[in-house]
Amino acid sequence: MKNFIEHFYLLNNKLKNGENFAFLRFSDGEMHLLMDRGLKIGNSWYEIDGVRKSGNYHPINNKNLDIVNHKFFYDALKNSFKFHCKNYFVGISCRCCVGVENYNWQVVFRGGDDEHLTWSNLLINGNYKKFTNEMLPIFKEKKIVFICNENAKLNSLPFDVVKDFRVGNNCMVNDFNISDEIIQWIKENNIKNYLFLFSASSLSEVLIHKLFIIEKENTYIDVGTMLNLYFGIDIHRGYLIGGNNKICIW
Repeated sequence: MKNFIEHFYLLNNKLKNGENFAFLRFSDGEMHLLMDRGLKIGNSWYEIDGVRKSGNYHPINNKNLDIVNHKFFYDALKNSFKFHCKNYFVGISCRCCVGVENYNWQVVFRGGDDEHLTWSNLLINGNYKKFTNEMLPIFKEKKIVFICNENAKLNSLPFDVVKDFRVGNNCMVNDFNISDEIIQWIKENNIKNYLFLFSASSLSEVLIHKLFIIEKENTYIDVGTMLNLYFGIDIHRGYLIGGNNKICIW
């Protein structure tokens, strides 16, 4: 795999030059789902396969997923992870964040290391300043569609949004079929060369996969919590307030 600098500038230059691509982010939460583990998140705790630990989470991050009742989502997430195509970049968790065993599992489950395998934290933590200084300004030049939480405020963003689609809490289950609405809009309006930004938890990966298949002449980026400072909602992320400058092992 390429290191952070190589992959950052690979995607940054594609964005700058108008070459469309997809960038999906599979962090530790998505990794657990790929492993068929149950995942629940409350305001002060999280639970993986029934094992509960304490944590501090904004209500918009509440989740309730299990392989029995929500197999449709688990299957869709796996499909998005294992899909191989030119300009379809899948970011995984690095070994220093999830351990060597879990890191190796991701590579094997994906189907091996190739030019489209990259890092889930490519644009966050210690890399966040590079994202805000070099990639974010390019957004101003694009026609942007945003898929984000229903409580997110878009009027303070440093770029214009031409269209937005909203999801609620536990959107992986409750808003799973929003892809139908987005696809219909793309087809009816012949949407090409737009920049689609996703801040919809693990549903982002499923949506990017589905949209990329039906229209490759757009760019799709999972921005996660990268723009939450502008949303007027959850900033319980150290890197957003200068508290997490972790440089991962690439």
